[in-house]
Amino acid sequence: MTAGTSILEAITVSETEGRAIPDAATRETIGYAPVHTAADLEGMITRARQAQPAWNALGHDERSRLLNAIADDIEANAEELAELLSREQGKPLGGLNARFEVGACSVWTRSAANTPLEPEVVFEDGGSRAEVHYDALGVVAAIGPWNWPMMITVWQIAPSLRMGNTVVVKPSEYTPLSVLALVNIYNRHLPEDVLSVISGDGEVGAAMTAHPDIDKIMFTGSTETGRKIVESSSNNLARLTLELGGNDPGIVLPGTTVSAIAENLFWGCFINTGQTCASLKRLYVHDSVYDEVVETLAQLAKTMPMGRGLDDASVLGPLQNEVQFDIVSSLVDDARARGARIVAGGAPAPELGPLFYQATIVADIEDGAELVDREQFGPAIPVIRYSDVDDAVRRANDSDQGLGASVWSDDVDAAVEVAKRLQAGSVWINQHGGLNPMVPFGGIKASGYGQEFGVAGLKSVAAPKVISR
Repeated sequence: MTAGTSILEAITVSETEGRAIPDAATRETIGYAPVHTAADLEGMITRARQAQPAWNALGHDERSRLLNAIADDIEANAEELAELLSREQGKPLGGLNARFEVGACSVWTRSAANTPLEPEVVFEDGGSRAEVHYDALGVVAAIGPWNWPMMITVWQIAPSLRMGNTVVVKPSEYTPLSVLALVNIYNRHLPEDVLSVISGDGEVGAAMTAHPDIDKIMFTGSTETGRKIVESSSNNLARLTLELGGNDPGIVLPGTTVSAIAENLFWGCFINTGQTCASLKRLYVHDSVYDEVVETLAQLAKTMPMGRGLDDASVLGPLQNEVQFDIVSSLVDDARARGARIVAGGAPAPELGPLFYQATIVADIEDGAELVDREQFGPAIPVIRYSDVDDAVRRANDSDQGLGASVWSDDVDAAVEVAKRLQAGSVWINQHGGLNPMVPFGGIKASGYGQEFGVAGLKSVAAPKVISR
């Protein structure tokens, strides 16, 4: 990138060479993404394989130094990155949105750089000793989603690079520019071909997951696509980390002080306008506080500013794409047809733009409704009444997904006991979806397998080697 050139100018191609990428809020073209093919992928993987031994030979200290320099560069370009992300993905700049996501890219890059991973002594007796060492795997394929495109890409690439792997990244077709921009920052500091990005369609993704020279696949996306990746990777036995869909339940216990949890509860549901894998998707509330929770959430939903991301007043944005907009609309319409009570929202907001949907609170709804049983991935939350905690736990667990869950109560010890009974990879108390770069994160059941972050995340992109003497 030459002096005076913006990151967007550096990554986009001409209209004749590329594919138009729209602003999520206005649908105006932002820029043009490259259109790569399976042949391009072949070359990237070959070059990544060739570059990997020298990259691995640099050692942990030098790779960590480079990753910290990358984190510095992300911070230096944070506002430009956030504005591009806001336009392409739709999330507003402020709050837990675009600036927050770019900041997380720096934080998670540094965490991958600075987390120690020493050999583990697993047995020692007299003169005998066994240690577990962790070596690079080789070439990692990183396939990311459109909802948090920059942050989740960092979750995949930073630990992979730290452990001595080379990486080929495939962003979502909906948000390629954000990831191209992120990789542009990384590649200012990395040797050539250590990190590549391929901007292609599903055919390219399928070729990637089936390729014999891919040693590890990291994927965040739908359960349906995750199953296909398991099948396509079976011939080369690539290791997998799959972070798939979630229909996360929350349980509000009897007698909870609603005012104390209201803000956290709302954002647990509506962070990124509900477009988050581990956001709260169905809320079970005890009779004793049901009406107050419903009314409190409704008031928050009606007053939270929604609008174009570049408007600093906005805290909620549009749905990112037409497919997701149609899903949310149909699920709310189905709930209404079943007799559920729409307490707030319940309709598009065309005055804001074509893909805006009002923040929606749906009450008097039961399990079996599509909005409860299916991951909505948008700004609509079903609030379900219960009278028996054991029954609420049973209903919360009655799902094939198990990414996250939460319990809300004034009595933290009681909440923890309920949390132990919930079938999810992560369970939060009086919050939902908060992540820490040092705390392992991953799902169970159809929400995938493998863990990311911290020491567990570094191990997931490495090959364990036991040395006994």
